[in-house]
Amino acid sequence: MTSPAATTAPTKKKVNYSNAWAETRQLLHKYRGKLAIGMSLMLVNRLVGFVLPYTTKLLIDEVIGKHRADLLVPLAMAGAGATVVQAITSFALSQVISIAGQRAITDLRRSVQARVLRLPVSFFDSTQSGILIQRVMSDAEGVRNLVGTGIVQLVGSLFTASIALGVLFWLNWKLTTATLLVLGVFGGVMAYAFKKLRPVFRERSKIYAEVSGRLGQALGGARVVKVYTAEKREEVVFTKGANRLFRNIASTITGTSAVTTFGTIFIGAVGVLMTVIGGRDVLAGQMTQGDWVMYVFFIALVTIPVMQLASIGTQITEAFAGLDRIRDIMQTPTEDAGDADRAPIADVRGDIEFDHVWFEYREGLPVLKDVTFSAKEGTTTALVGSSGSGKSTLISLIMAFARPLKGRITVDDRDLGSMRIRDYRRQLGVVLQDNFLFDGTIADNIAFSRPGATLDEIRAVARVAHCEEFISQFPDGFDTVVGERGVKLSGGQRQRVAIARAILADPRILILDEATSSLDSEAEHHIREGLRALRRGRTTFVIAHRLSTITSSDQILVLEGGAIVERGTHSELLAANGRYRQLYDKQYQIERDQFVNPGEDFTPEEPGTAAPVGARPASGL
Repeated sequence: MTSPAATTAPTKKKVNYSNAWAETRQLLHKYRGKLAIGMSLMLVNRLVGFVLPYTTKLLIDEVIGKHRADLLVPLAMAGAGATVVQAITSFALSQVISIAGQRAITDLRRSVQARVLRLPVSFFDSTQSGILIQRVMSDAEGVRNLVGTGIVQLVGSLFTASIALGVLFWLNWKLTTATLLVLGVFGGVMAYAFKKLRPVFRERSKIYAEVSGRLGQALGGARVVKVYTAEKREEVVFTKGANRLFRNIASTITGTSAVTTFGTIFIGAVGVLMTVIGGRDVLAGQMTQGDWVMYVFFIALVTIPVMQLASIGTQITEAFAGLDRIRDIMQTPTEDAGDADRAPIADVRGDIEFDHVWFEYREGLPVLKDVTFSAKEGTTTALVGSSGSGKSTLISLIMAFARPLKGRITVDDRDLGSMRIRDYRRQLGVVLQDNFLFDGTIADNIAFSRPGATLDEIRAVARVAHCEEFISQFPDGFDTVVGERGVKLSGGQRQRVAIARAILADPRILILDEATSSLDSEAEHHIREGLRALRRGRTTFVIAHRLSTITSSDQILVLEGGAIVERGTHSELLAANGRYRQLYDKQYQIERDQFVNPGEDFTPEEPGTAAPVGARPASGL
């Protein structure tokens, strides 16, 4: 049960900055208007920020030093005006830039989610759902540092630091030179620290995705976990993943604390320089007291942006890492990539033909080998064979979840590969062995195949699928919430809801993968009648392990090792005395044993010549 991903550290993947920058350019171009307004507001905000330090200098040197009381009111008005402008521009900045950043996050999440759902089924088979959720929700979050406050703060910090630095050289070039030397050391240490911390930050999102993905699997499979008493094992798996996450976070906390500590030392060193060098220059008359106080303010206007730059740089790096991962998904070819160049499909008759089809999941290991058959419009084709013979793969090809390696599949004499996937799948109705229901009402789940269906239409198909028998027992009826994956319904109830969903779709091509496997005998008998009515006029493919359910099929294909070894009707295949007869007789013996009381003596009949005592006659699908 232990997941390798949860116990071993993954190989670190470097950020592809070319990918990330391509995605960044698109974002910046899309929101260029908001960014331009934000930049303007930021520059105004930072410019008026210089007013207070300068008025403080005038207050000390002119008002106090030279007793110029006439300057008090103008200085106070200048300070008040600057404060008001800063307050207004700060509010406007948050409204323009922060909201634009959140809009960018929302738009990106929508586009990534839409892209993910259009990817091939094989992509979902090889990627944990937790990782995909991380891509959609968390990786998109980083764009606020590009479209939102990050880029604007970066430009604002550089602007403020540049002007402040010029003023500092004008006030005292010797003190500023010494301060810059200290600042250079601090900048070098910061650059080294964040070079070490960035990979740790990048790895955190991967660890989080893996741990949350495994947790989602354990919670979704809670019944399996409990029945095999695997709670402790899952606890160990989760604990290992959680500890990896803890060690990662602890490393970043230690590194960030070290940087903060060094920043405190840097500020102290600048304070010492200002005290020694600045104090001497004030005593020597080279600086006024106002100059010295103004210098203190402007030193803050340099050092604070520099410290912010390190933080903003890390945030932007993280945003680039997230955009790189998103770009990987956005560059993955979708299954409908060529649909725009294909002619739309109004309707299909349902003539399906496999022409020397080969398919493999792994190179050199074919799952289907030279499969050729024709399923005419309105006929039923049953697929039988031992486990792993290729039945489900063949159905996946019919549903266009995969493409043949060799050969071709045609629908109404048109190559399936040349048809628009969405148009084609609108002609499909599917009842799979594992019936997935969404956490919503019964009515919502039935109507999933045809949004906008009326309640009367939903009730009509529910009657055909014999859903009303159990729905009427619920206090909320069709508004009963089924829970995640339909957990509040029994297996048979879920299957009947899935059948009703397929009936409502009114498909031209119907796929039944053990559609009655979870039903009791009485319900199966009724639903079989409904399915027989549903099959009329539709091309139907049936995967069935109980061979008694496919006796009325127009043709039966027997698959073994990925190849069709026999084909024909039920009676023809029994008469051929081949693989189908072996499967039928073996199943007959199993059913016979089930109907005989334990310990009761009985005389074996000739296989296939009589029904077991008490057995219900097989009417077939």
